[in-house]
Amino acid sequence: MHPKNSTPSHRRRGAALEEALLSAAWAVLRENGYAGFTLEAVANRADTSRPVLARRWATRHDLLHATIAYAGTESPIRTPNTGSLREDMIALLRQLNTRTDLAAVLGVQLGGYYQETGETLADLRDVILNGQDPVMASILAAAVERGEANPDRLTPLIRSLPADLLRHHVFMNLRPMPQEGLDEIIDTVFLPLVRRDGGAADY
Repeated sequence: MHPKNSTPSHRRRGAALEEALLSAAWAVLRENGYAGFTLEAVANRADTSRPVLARRWATRHDLLHATIAYAGTESPIRTPNTGSLREDMIALLRQLNTRTDLAAVLGVQLGGYYQETGETLADLRDVILNGQDPVMASILAAAVERGEANPDRLTPLIRSLPADLLRHHVFMNLRPMPQEGLDEIIDTVFLPLVRRDGGAADY
């Protein structure tokens, strides 16, 4: 039995109650995966009742989406503004590199969810972004304006490449990528693809 919260559930209201419910849901999802992610388990973890959850999220799919969106806001990705495409990209990857728990849940713990619903990791990525402007778009727009990147080279595949390579490492190793790996993604793979002249940069 999970220890009782110091504040009884019937005293929590509004945003405070929703925060407690989603925090409990995220803990259940991390620890038990999708198979153990039930309204009953979350209610027990939050020291409340299933009807309290059901009034907000009718199904566990609804609760899962809300939980993933909540997890994405726990450590929001901030847009770097160093004045350099290279340094902005390194700073972005460093932020993403701290979110290995979220990446592990999305990539490993939710296999049953993807099979059950037909959704994909890309669909849940959209849930995390929740309509916000992606940080990458802001970084690349600034780089184009400074003349550091050729807009004709910024195809969707190339734009997503740094995060995809980092995500692959995290999924395969379940741990953050070393700094030298982040540097290699940007210096060896990404920058030569997006530079205006297509050549290597001098650092």
